[in-house]
Amino acid sequence: MEVLGRYDRVDLPGLGLKNIHAKVDTGAYRSSLHCQSAKVVNGKLEFVLLDEEHPEFTGMKFTADTFHERDIKNSFGEVERRYVITTTIKIFNEEITAEFSLSNRGLLKFPILLGRKILQARYLIDVKKKNLSYKAKQQSLRNKRLNKKK
Repeated sequence: MEVLGRYDRVDLPGLGLKNIHAKVDTGAYRSSLHCQSAKVVNGKLEFVLLDEEHPEFTGMKFTADTFHERDIKNSFGEVERRYVITTTIKIFNEEITAEFSLSNRGLLKFPILLGRKILQARYLIDVKKKNLSYKAKQQSLRNKRLNKKK
């Protein structure tokens, strides 16, 4: 079983995003993704991820044919109605299909929150560590470059 620290950088291959900061939150059941705006147009969910302040922000509008709405309790104990999408997340070179609620995390440091539903039975959490998956990915890329030079 891999060890994750208190935060890491992850990829969302289904959305074309790489190295996005994610906070590991064992107190949250579900995972969430920072979404600037979301609305249903002709039966499809249209949404914009991240915001202008984020280095990976493209302003690109994403669409999801399959989505649902769910009441989710936020960190303040208030219930919010949120859109939920399913996409893939890549951690330690493993692609996981997971649900993410779309919420405005603009005032928060991390645009992705990883909840227990993704973490359980996959990772041990060591809060003294950080960016373990990202560091492993960087090391793998360095090794590939070195092998090409040989």
